[in-house]
This record gives sequence, structure tokens and C-alpha cells, in this order.
Amino acid sequence: MQIKNVGVIGCGLMGSGIAQVAATAGFHVTVLEAEQAFLDKGFRGIERSLAKFAEKGTITEKPETILARLKGTTSIDDLAGSDIFIEAIVENVPEKHKMYIALDGVAKKDAIFATNTSSISVTELMAVTRRPERFIGLHFFNPVPLMKLVEVVRTIATSEEVFEAAVAFATKLEKVPVRTTDSSGFIVNRLLVPYLLDAIRAYEEGVGSIEDIDNAMKLGCGYPMGPFTLLDFVGLDTCYYITHVMFEEFKEKRFAAPPLLKRMVMAGWYGRKTGKGFYDYADPAKPVVSKNL
Repeated sequence: MQIKNVGVIGCGLMGSGIAQVAATAGFHVTVLEAEQAFLDKGFRGIERSLAKFAEKGTITEKPETILARLKGTTSIDDLAGSDIFIEAIVENVPEKHKMYIALDGVAKKDAIFATNTSSISVTELMAVTRRPERFIGLHFFNPVPLMKLVEVVRTIATSEEVFEAAVAFATKLEKVPVRTTDSSGFIVNRLLVPYLLDAIRAYEEGVGSIEDIDNAMKLGCGYPMGPFTLLDFVGLDTCYYITHVMFEEFKEKRFAAPPLLKRMVMAGWYGRKTGKGFYDYADPAKPVVSKNL
């Protein structure tokens, strides 16, 4: 099966990044958002990103050529010709269900539905559609234009043809696809989340300071950033939400949120996006460990 036209639902950080890499790879992309203001913000981000890539010489076409393959819309009917739909909206099951039901009303019979969810069961999302065999997970990583990995997630209902088409599509985006099954957290979060939570527990138990634990993992394991820096980057609220999903499925302590993480989320300390998490970003160029932790 051939994919030419891509529909992206959501033009936030992930949706705009997916739209950018698809257009850069030569696909015609239509991006759906609830309001024009969200589209405008997302497209401004794409323009800035493409300008940087052009400046570094890492794209072969001019930014305006790539942008010409992108279209934004607030009407779901404009996505009717899409060969694959990639949903990248809020991590909320009822909202995602509502979107898939609406898409079923306009999509071609042979169109593929994909979700970019990082934690919700792909099978649970698939259940409301009329095309379970044509439903998959395509989990991209932030920032999408830079991160090479895509987890291609297969449910027990996904057809072999659709699964392989999704792997081939990810490859055409110049990503590295890994095949995985619909188990909570897939591969990356299944292994990453317990590591991040253990770092918080180690700090709670006095094993080391936030800076020392970060430096130990960077210099001892060669990681590009320590666990607390990564938590702040991902978002403590996002991590906290993922812990609930994974603990609900596995009922294992390693997936349970430590008390400190819960308190920080309740206080609105989500990390970089709020200016304060395990580090204080009052000066983003020189973050310092937050006080009173």
C-alpha cells in the first residue's frame, strides 16, 4: 500500500514536529487544529525549525518548498483524502475517542489510523473505530525533527500489511522504527520510567544530591543528561500521568510515583515549561537546584 497524503491531528509540539518531518520527506500534509490560533503558532514553530535546518545545511530543499506541502485547517473534512492519520492531541482517552469517531466519518476505507500516545493503550483507543485491523501506534519522540526513534506499536488486531506499511512509512521519514507490542509504556517508557522514579527515590533516601545523581549518571553511564534534568525536560506532570497509567496496568511499585514527584506536581512545578522543577530556570542558561526540596 502506498502513502502519499498524511493527515496530522494536533499542531502542538508533537503534531507540528510530525507534520514537519513528513513534509520534509516529500509527503503532502494536512494539519487539523481546533482553532486557527493554534495552527498559526504551530506553523511559526515549523518555519523557525526549517530555517535553522537550512542554515546548517541539513535539508536539501528550501524551507518554502517544504512549507508548500503543508496545509493547516480547522475543518475535519479537509483530511478526507489522507492515506494515514496521525493523532497527536491531549493524552485523554475520551478526547481521543471523540476524535477517532469523527475521523471514521470522513476517512477512506483503506486509510490507516495511528496514535502518537506515549502511555495510553493503543487497543483501548482502537476499540471505538470501525477499522481495528488498520489501527497502530506511531510513537515519536520530542523534539520530533531531531529524535531518530519511532516506536511502531502493534495491537492484537493490527494486520501484518498495515504494520509493515507503518514501518516503511517511518523509514521514509528518515526515522529508525522499532517494532513493539501494545504493552503499557512500549519499550522506551517501560524501561525509562522506573529509572527516573528510582532517581527520585534515591534522592528522597539521601543517597546523593540532585546535582550529584545527575552528574553520576552523565559521567558514569555516558547519558547526555541526568535523570532530574531529563524529568524537567519531559515535564513532571507528564511523567506523573504516565506513572498512573503504568501502575494501573502492572500494579508494581517500580511504576508508582514517589511522594516528592506528587508534591511537586501539586505545587505546579512541572519543570522547564513552568520555570521550576528539580531545577529553577529563572536564568534558563544557568539553572540551579530548586530550594526546599
